[in-house]
Amino acid sequence: MTMIKGMTVIIRKKVQTGTDAFNRPVYDYKDENVENVLVAPASSDDITTSQDLYGKKAVYTLGIPKGDTHDWKDTIVVFFGQEWNTFGYPLEGIEENIPLVWNKKVMVEHYE
Repeated sequence: MTMIKGMTVIIRKKVQTGTDAFNRPVYDYKDENVENVLVAPASSDDITTSQDLYGKKAVYTLGIPKGDTHDWKDTIVVFFGQEWNTFGYPLEGIEENIPLVWNKKVMVEHYE
C-alpha cells in the first residue's frame, strides 16, 4: 500500500531585527524547513474564488501537517525551486475529526 507523503518546503519567517531612524520596525527573513507539506495544483473553483475574493490567482494549495505552529498568513514559501506567496486565511479543521495527518490548507500565488 502506498502512503501519501508530502514534501519539505521552506517558510520565510519575518523577524524584527531593529528599528529605523523613524522608529519603525526593520525586518529580516529567517528560513525554516517544514516537513511533510502536501502541494497540489489549485482547482478551478479555488482559482475563481481567489480571484473574486482577493484579486489574486491561486496556483497551488498547500496541505499543512497537524501540529504545525507557523504563521501561514501572507508569508513567503519556497518549493519547486521558486518563491510563492501565501494569501488569505489558512483554512483549518479539527485535528481529531480529520483522519490523515494534514488539517490546514492555504493557497499560494507566484511571488515576483
